[in-house]
Amino acid sequence: MSHEIIALAVLVIVFLIATLRGVNMGALALVAAFVVGLTVYGIEVDEILDGFPAGLFVILVGVTYLFALAKNNGTVDWIVHGAVRAVGGRVALVPWAMFLVCAIVTAIGAVSPAAVAIVAPVAMGFALRYEIHPVMMGMMVVQGATAGSFSPIGIFGSITNGVVESNDIPGNPLLLAVSAFLASTVIAAAAYFAFGGRELMSRGRDTAALAALDETAGGAAREGLRADQGWGEPHSATEAQRTVTNPALPEGDTHRLNAQRTLTLLGLVALIIGALGFDLDVGFVALTIAVLLTLAFPASAKGAVDKISWGTVLLVGGIVTYVTLLQNQGVVDWLGEGVASVGAPLVAALLICVIGAVVSAFASTTGIIGALIPLAVPFLLTDQVSAVGLIAALAISSSVVDCSPFSTNGALVVANAEADTREMVFRKLMVWGMSIVVIAPLVTWLLFVVPTA
Repeated sequence: MSHEIIALAVLVIVFLIATLRGVNMGALALVAAFVVGLTVYGIEVDEILDGFPAGLFVILVGVTYLFALAKNNGTVDWIVHGAVRAVGGRVALVPWAMFLVCAIVTAIGAVSPAAVAIVAPVAMGFALRYEIHPVMMGMMVVQGATAGSFSPIGIFGSITNGVVESNDIPGNPLLLAVSAFLASTVIAAAAYFAFGGRELMSRGRDTAALAALDETAGGAAREGLRADQGWGEPHSATEAQRTVTNPALPEGDTHRLNAQRTLTLLGLVALIIGALGFDLDVGFVALTIAVLLTLAFPASAKGAVDKISWGTVLLVGGIVTYVTLLQNQGVVDWLGEGVASVGAPLVAALLICVIGAVVSAFASTTGIIGALIPLAVPFLLTDQVSAVGLIAALAISSSVVDCSPFSTNGALVVANAEADTREMVFRKLMVWGMSIVVIAPLVTWLLFVVPTA
């Protein structure tokens, strides 16, 4: 049995054990990387650890730490109320507003994880406050970030168009951008209606009801509704009240700014400017701001470190480490070469899209897009299928799966979900992510490749 088959079989076993036994999948994946690296590939531990996503670790820790502080001092509540006022009480519009915000910032060149890291914590806070299903909100944020990324100046668009141009392959940047936007919009709409969109639309402009949520009784009622909807465990009335205001704060009114909230808002603005304007690392900037806020206001920082999503960090870190080990040892190239040897052009094209979707669900979408298109160049140059169509299908298949909880964007959504819903959000994002891994390659292949063959 070849090394590649053994390594892939171990990955399947990790998923099965984690599902059946409830062991953290990341811990299993780290052990698997250690065992497979030493016994199958004969490499040193240092080389195995080269695959640990240190950058993603810092992003998850920095962002969740910063927004834990923002929740403690009431800044997130203040932002959420501002969003309600901005849409005139139409809560049904807020998920789409988050979608468009992410699409716009990625369309003008922001890295997709940076946009999600900035928007997701606020969006998930809004979802908690106003009875929006957290999976719906997370999907809207992630798909919005994907929707704009293939613009001619977006990160994914620039990479894809650059690879196409450098290899003298026919391309169509406009078709790519529009197709990706529409694909992400369709998936976002499906998630919107699957997780309560009709109920949100039926609320209409209910500003009185929304205002009532700021009262203790409203908070208790909201907790009951969350339990009825099946996506959170019920809490006591006292706990419900604490989700609305924090009595420990000098000012419990979430509508007003105090010194802590003002400085936190300035820190969030600095994060946006640093990440989007100067291409600074999101994780380190967020961590720096969080440490400065902790030094300035130690009282409101109590417990913030405990709210960092350490379980998510371990989960994603372990899986990405193992998948990166497979990439570094040529497993992905091996799969690609196997596809290239397939005699039927249409079948080969479908398999390329499937490989892109599967690997991207567990690894860097940016890296997959940059790696698989060159890998497919010899196949594309045979003119057996449309290069424009296959590139569009491959790009979309490799990007819309970013809602997977094992990708950076999906992990950020899970990490910023409330603790009592985090496991549910992880499970449902995994179901949606794996479903899209199967559906997206097939649909894009049927739309873009088959008609041009």
